[in-house]
Amino acid sequence: MGNDDEAVAAVNAAYYAAFEARDLDAMAEVWERTDRATVTHPGWPTLHGWPKVAGSWDAIFRNTPYIQFFLTDERVDVMGDTAWVVVEENILQAVGAGGAVQQQELSEARVAAINVYTR
Repeated sequence: MGNDDEAVAAVNAAYYAAFEARDLDAMAEVWERTDRATVTHPGWPTLHGWPKVAGSWDAIFRNTPYIQFFLTDERVDVMGDTAWVVVEENILQAVGAGGAVQQQELSEARVAAINVYTR
């Protein structure tokens, strides 16, 4: 893995750490906070622009008391100032606001994801 690949892998790790911590400020650190920011969450319409993207993360974080990712088949590619990570997200989560995580049922899911980063 070259230096660029390692840097992208570190940013991708920070993205998933922010997701697991449900930390909007940390999530904002890895996102481009412009009108180019775009996200497609499973089951959601595609959202464009940082305010809508940030609002979606806020809603997810408020309604997800626990989430943990086990990443597999991670592949980093870099071309110029753009990089993408193709990864299988193996997810363990409790869904729904309120209540202790220990009292909630955990569910498992597997999602194929592509995360795109720019310098």
